[in-house]
Amino acid sequence: MTKPTILSLLTLASAAHAGTWRFTCDYFNMDTTGHLTSRDRFSALYTRGVPGDTVRWSDVSVAHGSDWPDQFGPAEKRPFMEGFTYPYVTAQNSLQPEFFRGFPPQAMQERNLVWDTHMLEGFATQLDKLKPNVPWSMPDVSELSLAGAGMFHHRDVQLTLTGTATRNGEQCAVIDYRAFFNTLDVKVPGIALKGWSHYWGQIWISKASKRIEYGTLYEVVIGEFTLGEQGKPQTMHVFRKGILEPVAGN
Repeated sequence: MTKPTILSLLTLASAAHAGTWRFTCDYFNMDTTGHLTSRDRFSALYTRGVPGDTVRWSDVSVAHGSDWPDQFGPAEKRPFMEGFTYPYVTAQNSLQPEFFRGFPPQAMQERNLVWDTHMLEGFATQLDKLKPNVPWSMPDVSELSLAGAGMFHHRDVQLTLTGTATRNGEQCAVIDYRAFFNTLDVKVPGIALKGWSHYWGQIWISKASKRIEYGTLYEVVIGEFTLGEQGKPQTMHVFRKGILEPVAGN
């Protein structure tokens, strides 16, 4: 029997969830002393509900930088992801290789845009299970297949309803989420990575529409990667910072 995953907990949302969001994720690449070696900013528009409850990705790009300030070179489009469309209900299939047909094997950050967005939506659907300030551990979500590129193992995913706040003029419930001491084993052509991960963040959910009005994602990944079959293992330290927010007027 296939184990449930975070993405399999997605529920078919109502028309109130239609709209467009911008998801932006920065990758801070560092050495073991905390020195920044490079930065990458991945960005995309995520649209739901046109037509029906479908998903469409557009304006997907990456820009590169080399310093702490938000200064990047020209954004480079990701044409293989432009117009990537599927029914929302099939998002739970994104852990299968065939879901990303047409994506280059090394395009893991672009896959992360999809996984991270739907992960936040999956967490949001659990709102009714939460009690104020009481951590709740999601059951049976320990193992995730990375669409044929390896495995991600959760130790414990906890959600906590921490309060209310106003965002975009909406009264929102605020969920804190955290998943510490995870492990990962990634293999794509020419690159192998073994390491561990902590990730956490918050989600603002409109009480009226149940729509996500704002979401954050922070992740630390540390591991060893190898280039090629005979390459020497090298240490990798990456910090990720993601923001999901509705586009004005949607």
